[in-house]
Amino acid sequence: MTDESSSPVGPATGDDPADTPAPAEPAPPRRRIRLLLAVAAVVLILDVVTKVLAVELLKPGQPVSIIGDTVTWTLVRNSGAAFSMATGYTWVLTLVATGVVFGIIWMGRRLVSPWWALGLGMILGGALGNLVDRFFRSPGPLRGHVVDFLSIGWWPVFNVADPAVVGGAILLVVLSLFGFDFDTVGRRQPDASDEVGRRQPDASDEVGPAKPDVEPGHG
Repeated sequence: MTDESSSPVGPATGDDPADTPAPAEPAPPRRRIRLLLAVAAVVLILDVVTKVLAVELLKPGQPVSIIGDTVTWTLVRNSGAAFSMATGYTWVLTLVATGVVFGIIWMGRRLVSPWWALGLGMILGGALGNLVDRFFRSPGPLRGHVVDFLSIGWWPVFNVADPAVVGGAILLVVLSLFGFDFDTVGRRQPDASDEVGRRQPDASDEVGPAKPDVEPGHG
């Protein structure tokens, strides 16, 4: 009688599904909130510092030439929006800018695209720079006038925050037109349903009445 317990045991073949390592999950896309805040901080610091220097060194109504009369340092108190638009609606613009700031911070939690981080950071820094003036400059909180100091030709006098806001907005529009979303890396990929909808039918897709089979010799 053969003792089955003494029979040799063959080596494991490795076919056991439990021994197969599970495929590694792709790493989640990197968030870009830090890049957004860094860009905003640079714009904000430049805007605040240049405004302080303009107030200290320039006098209202006395332009200082940079390139003839075309480009000058000109100190102006602006109650409106960027490039002196919408003057007379100071408190409304203050509330709108505050909403923009909170909206950008909320989007930053899902922000993945570095280009969107750049554009949103420019807008955030510019909005915060002008909000500092709205809250802390005369004639009072929510009604403070923004300091503008650079004049170029016929263009309205502006500051660092103004081109940052406008440039950031233009960048976001371009990104949207070319299919770059703020919460994805790279360009937007078409859905499978879109590919099916765009597929052209071939001969096998044609639908029509079935033709009867005709045997030779019968007609």
